[in-house]
Amino acid sequence: MLIRLLRRQLRPYLGLVLVVLALQLVATVASLWLPTLNADIIDLGIARGDTAYIWRVGGVMLGASALQVVAQISAVWGAARIAMGLGRDLRAGVFDHVLSFSTREMGQFGAPTLITRSTNDVQQVQMLTFMSLVMLVAAPITGVGGVIMAVRQDVGLSWLIAVAVTVLLAGMGLVIARMVPLFRAQQTMLDSINRVLREQISGIRVVRAFTREADERARFDRTNTELTGVGLKVGDLMALMFPFVMLVMNLSSVGVIWFGAQRVESGAMQVGALTAYISYLIQILMSIMMATMVATMIPRASVSAERIGAVLDTATSVVTPAAPVQVGSLRGIVELREVDFAYPGAEAPVLHDVSLAARPGTTTAIVGGTGSGKSTLLRLLPRLADVTGGQVLVDGVDVRDLAPADLWSRVGLVPQRPYLFSGTVATNLRFGHPEATDEQLWEALRVAQAQDFVGAFAEGLDHPIAQGGTNVSGGQRQRLCIARALVAKPEIYLFDDSFSALDLATDARLRAALRPITTRSTVIVVAQRISTIVDAEQIVVLDAGRVVGVGTHDELLATNETYAEIARSQEQGVAA
Repeated sequence: MLIRLLRRQLRPYLGLVLVVLALQLVATVASLWLPTLNADIIDLGIARGDTAYIWRVGGVMLGASALQVVAQISAVWGAARIAMGLGRDLRAGVFDHVLSFSTREMGQFGAPTLITRSTNDVQQVQMLTFMSLVMLVAAPITGVGGVIMAVRQDVGLSWLIAVAVTVLLAGMGLVIARMVPLFRAQQTMLDSINRVLREQISGIRVVRAFTREADERARFDRTNTELTGVGLKVGDLMALMFPFVMLVMNLSSVGVIWFGAQRVESGAMQVGALTAYISYLIQILMSIMMATMVATMIPRASVSAERIGAVLDTATSVVTPAAPVQVGSLRGIVELREVDFAYPGAEAPVLHDVSLAARPGTTTAIVGGTGSGKSTLLRLLPRLADVTGGQVLVDGVDVRDLAPADLWSRVGLVPQRPYLFSGTVATNLRFGHPEATDEQLWEALRVAQAQDFVGAFAEGLDHPIAQGGTNVSGGQRQRLCIARALVAKPEIYLFDDSFSALDLATDARLRAALRPITTRSTVIVVAQRISTIVDAEQIVVLDAGRVVGVGTHDELLATNETYAEIARSQEQGVAA
């Protein structure tokens, strides 16, 4: 998966990659040439007392060193640009793909792991790319070139190189094999600690309200200790690896000096050649060590690449049609025909054989007990999920035949959990209509019964909003979300239990203000309170995912026991 991912992501940078490879080749050849030049100075210059030769070859060494430095710096610069660009493209790709996910795919992965995969996992692949271009590319060139140059100096000591390289590769292979499962566990535990942190930060009020600080601290400590334990095991292997490399390198150097000194004494080898041989041996072993350093990153990056690939290879269940139906303007006629919906692996469908119609200028309310499928039904209209049976039609066209962006732009959804983005009141209201004027924003706030509290802010529309809208109350957050939908002026309004946080008086004023604004729009409301929907032209009663009643408030009170029971329970609650 890692190779496939890199091949795909590095394609735009192929030209720069080739330049980096060429620069690394130049730098490596220059570094391999230096020990030979040094040997020539010792054997042909110093031994003969030829000062002119020493100066001449020394000048060549300075030139080679300068060339090596320039090529190496340029290669690192190019590698950094490639790696950073790859990381940017991967993060953007994961983000764009996740935006296409339906409710089903979001539930399959979950927010914590998606965050980890688009940050830490991308960083692992990005770092491996950089280190590979800086070290791994140069390592085989240095290793092979070092062997060739060392053999040119003296063939008799070649067995030392063979033994050192074999021992080093065998030891590094064992260490890396132990690291692979540890890195896989480490990435999974990063997901776990991310999930625990998100839960604790988001639910801090609940934690404090139930005095669960000690339990949550213990839960975090357990997750943190598990992650630390895996990290320590990886660290132990890393700590073992580098002393082993240095041991092999030093023993090899001692061996070269020991056996090389005998060959110098016998006249089979010169002092300069022995010096160059030691330099080449060190370069060979250093190249293996550098390759090993990068190789230790490959298992973790491979795991990360698999996790990134799992996101990118997951196709959304909400597929854009190959030839979407083009619509100039929607009237907003919504129809559900024998709709079924079931979650993957569920024993029974959430919705079964649901049929209803909603028309412009009318309000259709959906009521039912907890778990009856009200919110699920509402998610099917803007294709946040696709039906598993039947059809959802808008103006007679199946929503699966419309381009999702075209459909979404004509639907104003106020979700059950109101969510605001970090920014200001104005930036949140303009989310669906970036060109909206301040006057339009204030009008939407007036209708949503939010004008008073926004006007009380010193900054007005520029009042800062924290992530999630945590610096405003639940009722204020809900009214701002309603205003955001009103600013977009869609043909279809979907209110998913959007009035539950409002008091009865505010609820009544808001519904009265909405009526003239939505005279040409289709309004579908999911509600718990009967008082919210008492004036709706059509009320649909759901029970266990089935439609058990359709009519007005008065009709259903007289003919539908499920609806009448809901109404009686709320009247008793108010009386109590």
